[in-house]
Amino acid sequence: MSVKPAPSSSATEPKSGAPGEPLVVKAVSAVDDIGSPAWNACAGDANPFIRHAFLASLEKSGAVRAETGWLPQHLAAYDAAGALVGCAPLYLKSHSYGEYVFDWSWADAYERAGGRYYPKLQAAVPFTPVPGRRLLIHPDAPAKTTEALSQAMVELVRRYQLSSAHVTFAEESEWTRLGDLGFLQRIGEQFHWHNDGYTGFDDFLAALASRKRKAIRKERSAVVAQNVTIQTLAGSAIERRHWDAFYRFYRNTHDRKWGQAYLNREFFEQIARGMAESAVMVVAEKPTGVPVAAALNFRGPDALYGRYWGCSEAFKFLHFEVCYYQAIDFAIARGLKRVEAGAQGPHKVQRGYVPVRTYSAHWIANPRLRDALQRYLASERQAVEENIRLLEKASPYRKNGE
Repeated sequence: MSVKPAPSSSATEPKSGAPGEPLVVKAVSAVDDIGSPAWNACAGDANPFIRHAFLASLEKSGAVRAETGWLPQHLAAYDAAGALVGCAPLYLKSHSYGEYVFDWSWADAYERAGGRYYPKLQAAVPFTPVPGRRLLIHPDAPAKTTEALSQAMVELVRRYQLSSAHVTFAEESEWTRLGDLGFLQRIGEQFHWHNDGYTGFDDFLAALASRKRKAIRKERSAVVAQNVTIQTLAGSAIERRHWDAFYRFYRNTHDRKWGQAYLNREFFEQIARGMAESAVMVVAEKPTGVPVAAALNFRGPDALYGRYWGCSEAFKFLHFEVCYYQAIDFAIARGLKRVEAGAQGPHKVQRGYVPVRTYSAHWIANPRLRDALQRYLASERQAVEENIRLLEKASPYRKNGE
C-alpha cells in the first residue's frame, strides 16, 4: 500500500495494475475529485451525512475549506484495476471547532510541553455529530481495505510531522478494528429515541411512567396554549421561504450562544437542491403565518437525525416540541426505528431519549502524549460507562409494577 498526499489540484485516477498488486491510496483535495457514484457505492444508503452530496455541499458552499480550518484530504483506495474500493472523509484541521469530541485539553497539555498539536488529521463529517461509518468500504472490497485506509492516515501524520489522527463518531466495529491497529479508544454518549413498534404518540406515552407521561402532555399542551401552529414539511414541500426563515433562526441561535455560525446560507441552498429528499423541517408559526422557530432534520432509511434548530422568539417548551416530540411523531408515522437528537443534552432522557455510546479512535504520534492519553482514556471510559448506567436508572420508561 502506498499513499499520495493531496496536491493543490485534483488527483488523477490510478493506472490499472495486475491482480494481487497492493491497493493504492490517494489523498484528494475535494470530494468532487472522486465521482459521486463511486463514492456512494462505498458509502451506502444508511446514513445521509457520509454521502457525496452532503460532503460536497459543505465544500461548494465554502463552509469547509482551508480558511475555515477544514482542509479536505479525503482518502481514496483503488484496487489494481483502478476501481474505488474504499474512501474516507478526512480533513487537515488547524483547530478543534466543529467536532463535538473535545480534545482541547489534549492540545493545551501538548503545547504547554513544547509540542505543536495543530495541524492534525480528522476523519469526520464536519459540524455533524452523527455516528456512522468513517472508513467507507465497498461491499466487494478486499479484506485489507480498512487497514489500508487507517495506515494511510498514519502515514500522512508521519510524512507531514502532524501530532495526531482522529476518527470521530465511528461505528463500534470500526472502533474495535482501529483499536487493534494501535489507535487509542474513546467513548462518549448521546441520546436517541427508539421506536418500540409504537402506533402513535399516545402509544409511546403509555410506555412511560405516569409522572413522566403527564409532564410531557403538560409541555405539549403549553405549546398549543401559546397559539403556535406547527407543521412538518419534507422534501419539495420545504419552500424557499422556509429555508430563508430557518437560516435566520439558525444564525440567531448561533449569534446568541456561540458568536459564529459554522454554516452559511449557500450550504442550505446546496442541500435544498441536492438533498431535498432527505430534508425534514419542522416549522412553528404564529396565527398570521409568520414563522418563529424551525428545526431541520435529515431522514435515512431507518432513522431521523435532528441537526439544526433556531428561533426568533421565546415560547415555553417550544424547543422540546419542535425538536423532540415532532421528531417522534414523524418517526412513528413512517415506521423509522429511531431518532438521533444530536450531541449533548441529558434533559432528553426525561423526554424518552435514552443514552447510547459513541465511539472515536485516536492515533497519537508522540509516545509520551500517547501513553498519558491511554491512561486517561481508560479512566474516562469507566466514568462514561458509570454515567450511562446512572442515566439508564433515570429512564422515564415504566419499570416493573409501575
